[in-house]
Amino acid sequence: MHCGNSQADRLAAEAIVVGAGPAGLTAAMSLAATGVDVLVAAPAYVPARSEADRRTTALLPGSIQLLENLGVWGTCAAQSAPLEGVRIIDDRGDLLRAPEVLFKARELGLACLGANIPNAALNAALNAAATNASGLRRVPTAAAVGMEIGPDFLEISFAEGGKARGRLAIAADGRNSTIRAAARIGTRTWNYGQVAIAAVFRHSRAHANVTTEFHRRPGPLTVVPLPGDASSLVWVETAAEAKRLAALEEKAFLVELSARLHGLLGDLGELSPRAVFPLMGLQAEYMARARTALVGEAAHVIPPIGAQGLNLGLRDAAYLAECVGAARAAGDDIGADATLEAYRASRTPDILSRTISVDLLNRSLLFDFLPMQALRGLGLHLLANAGVLRRLLMRSGLDAPGDAPRLMQPGNRHAPLDAGAATGQSGLR
Repeated sequence: MHCGNSQADRLAAEAIVVGAGPAGLTAAMSLAATGVDVLVAAPAYVPARSEADRRTTALLPGSIQLLENLGVWGTCAAQSAPLEGVRIIDDRGDLLRAPEVLFKARELGLACLGANIPNAALNAALNAAATNASGLRRVPTAAAVGMEIGPDFLEISFAEGGKARGRLAIAADGRNSTIRAAARIGTRTWNYGQVAIAAVFRHSRAHANVTTEFHRRPGPLTVVPLPGDASSLVWVETAAEAKRLAALEEKAFLVELSARLHGLLGDLGELSPRAVFPLMGLQAEYMARARTALVGEAAHVIPPIGAQGLNLGLRDAAYLAECVGAARAAGDDIGADATLEAYRASRTPDILSRTISVDLLNRSLLFDFLPMQALRGLGLHLLANAGVLRRLLMRSGLDAPGDAPRLMQPGNRHAPLDAGAATGQSGLR
């Protein structure tokens, strides 16, 4: 369906999702799974453009369960690698060096702590599932350019001239969100002065499905398993050093990477194109207001540490569907203040605690203050030698199944809605 070229063209749905990244599509399918009539407004999916993204995402168990329940994970799981452990190596060269710490999934009675998957594979699976999802329609648009919010509905205008009316807007259009701005939701942003290099490479020594984080003065260097003898890389450096490394020939870059890895993965080769991006943080003033809910990077941006970024966005999607589904089942307005307040209350503590944790961990690597070194070393000593504390930290880093919304719990696989019941029920004119 196209939004057309006339200002008179108008679409209607109960919920309008602006943006079709992983968080946006997951939100759209999660809402459709609760019976909501959903319209997704975003540029058309272009496989070649998606395949150019060489980054990967480490998904936590709750995120995998959500994707499984939505019928997505089964189509892309084979392209992922299970994460059976996380190793932390203190490589700052401090006077007080901390011991190596290894977190193992089996300590929690789990087969794995999650899975690492190429972004291109995840995006392809999400787009295929969204195309076939009942209760979900897509309108290709270059961009949403404005939004008018009334007491009972909102109306979004598109670059091509069409409009869409709904009860609830979901801003999934990234850190520079147009919909967030239209809802007059402010943000707080900060920069770290660090730049990350992302790539995929092959190696001669097996990774044993263990992620390794080298904690270094400029920032962490993390290698995450992929299928076979391949790993994804997120290498954080100062801006000047990242620029130098990104400009190196492939062979020279691999020589430098091998030195930083201290031989961990043996001989290195077959490096993918490198992506370079600055590290920054963003926190929205509100998760929801004025008939608008934020998900993913429209709401929060944190450094790629501890596999929290996209996992937070997928939890946004699941909790939003839970709150909207409850309102709809009660016959309430899904865009009303009470619904939005329930969503804010469900997400704010989780986002705040994980943002603070990631920020403190990253900043702790940047300080040479001796007491800070001692504190970091003591913490890693305790984690290395105190199993109870180590397991407690591992559980806090994962999703808590007992507190998770229905779509993130086992046994709640989405049964597609009847197409007739899911279409044309917005009640909007």
